[in-house]
Amino acid sequence: METNLTYEAAYKELTEIAQEIENESVSVDVLADKVKRASELIEFCQTKLRATETEVNKIIKQMENQ
Repeated sequence: METNLTYEAAYKELTEIAQEIENESVSVDVLADKVKRASELIEFCQTKLRATETEVNKIIKQMENQ
């Protein structure tokens, strides 16, 4: 996974892959690669969301303790 990938870019790419698969515009020859990439993007997005949630909760707790 690219180190400079943003959540927004990953989500956009994931959405495009999903649309291609739903529209059946993906050839059988590349379907497995698309599904693998989608899996990687989902994992990236989930990790990013968890990290953001943890950071926001940490900030909220710091604010409550002031």
